Amino acid sequence: MLDRSRIIARRLSALALAPLLAAGGVFAGPATPVAKLILVPQAYMAPAVHLAKLRAHQQQVACNFPDNTIDPLFHCYNPSQIATAYGLDTLHSEGLTGAGQTIVLVDAYGSPTAAADLQKFHDTFFAGLPSPNLNEIYPLGNPPFSSTVASGLSGPTAAALWSGEATLDIEWSYASAPGAHIILVGVPPAETEGVQGFPTLFNAMQGLINSLPPGTVFSQSFGVTEQTFGGAATTQTAILDKVYQSGIAKGDTFLASAGDFGTTNVSKLHKETVTYPFPTVIWPTTSPYVTSAGGTQLQSGWVWTPTSNVPFNASGPNPAYFAWAPTANSTEAVWNESWAPIATGGNPSAIYPRPSWQSAQASVIGKDARGVPDLAWNSAVNGGVLTWISAYPSFNCGNTTGCWGIFGGTSAASPQLSGVVALANQLRANKGPVGYLNPRLYAIGDKAGSSTPTFNGTGDFRDIVSHTYGIFTLNNNQLWQYNADGSVSPGPIAGNPTITGWDLTTGFGSPRADTLVHDLASQP
Repeated sequence: MLDRSRIIARRLSALALAPLLAAGGVFAGPATPVAKLILVPQAYMAPAVHLAKLRAHQQQVACNFPDNTIDPLFHCYNPSQIATAYGLDTLHSEGLTGAGQTIVLVDAYGSPTAAADLQKFHDTFFAGLPSPNLNEIYPLGNPPFSSTVASGLSGPTAAALWSGEATLDIEWSYASAPGAHIILVGVPPAETEGVQGFPTLFNAMQGLINSLPPGTVFSQSFGVTEQTFGGAATTQTAILDKVYQSGIAKGDTFLASAGDFGTTNVSKLHKETVTYPFPTVIWPTTSPYVTSAGGTQLQSGWVWTPTSNVPFNASGPNPAYFAWAPTANSTEAVWNESWAPIATGGNPSAIYPRPSWQSAQASVIGKDARGVPDLAWNSAVNGGVLTWISAYPSFNCGNTTGCWGIFGGTSAASPQLSGVVALANQLRANKGPVGYLNPRLYAIGDKAGSSTPTFNGTGDFRDIVSHTYGIFTLNNNQLWQYNADGSVSPGPIAGNPTITGWDLTTGFGSPRADTLVHDLASQP
């Protein structure tokens, strides 16, 4: 039931990277179309490239892991760096930590090591705060965390494929709101591009809506291509939307990842072996009752300087493609990484008409349709977030103990933004929670001056505009493709342009959280 996604193992897992491994186990260029990579939830780990061969090419350190290992090419951020980039540090220094608030993370299976991994994350980055307040809820009973890793997406042996998603969700919602009560709800089975699993999942959410306090914030990192619903799309989604409506009626907020493959999504009718030949988008991010979280690439303290369009050569990652330089400046571009390829979702909906609160966006959407995303957050893998995972360590880490990984995907955006809403709810303690976020968000975003494109500008949002890095210009969410010679070029499915103001790739842009939280708190 989740959007097709892939995990790119930092430790060069032979299982996850089999199509991309050259003889001798060095990460090499795709020998087969990248779409044939193993598909898992909307979370990604960067490949491990801190190898002697690569150090000979690149002496700089892109990422310092907490275990003192390094990565010379793939960049990473710790919670303090993300907090500084988005203004969360200001909110935390004001005493806003999400205390008294509840965040629910909805995942297919959960993780057998969720509590231990979050504690490790806390001990590493938040040792001065009380231990996390985490609960795990499995409405259908404890999931069958099989020790066997499957190539499929559903059934007991698929749990390993989903563990990274749950781990990313809990650690980075905690990073935004470390004082919040975090609930991880795991509901198998996982039907990645079907809809059969939705009833049990939404029944579980309805139970939590009924039992949890008003103002609970739900983060959803799953989705299906809208066309999966077929001719009954309007009827079926209306039934599921009633769950969201019941939560909104009591003051709850719902966010969802916008997807990780631009406008190129797979067809369930063809068992995920082909993509639709026209631009598509995923559900539930298109539901008007859900706030859609798109993706950006934050380049803070470094800048990408590629001189080649060949990401991988016979020796592994191509230093000319992954080249970068240190800089005192920061930029934020639309998330569209050609090396994977992965990119933020975003498109007009094929199911929903345009809501009234998107009237100002009518000309950009171009038709009577709900347009997504609504806003965005850093989702890149090159420039991803540090996450500790010990679930299925041989699969995820290539060892028996666990590892630090660099995670990305719009799965990183939704939980962090959920934490931002929790901070706003804490600040609104005397006037009621944010609740239905979209009308509030657009009331703020539509005001003149609410978005400014410069990184350190003013306003509630950092407007994401076109950026050129070396020979690449990031200005849309058209998914890239690999050519026979190992180079990358724009794929056959058109994307949407990243333009000044609201657009169909990053919405209003990324929030300056300190300003946005205070403006949300000041609303009636």
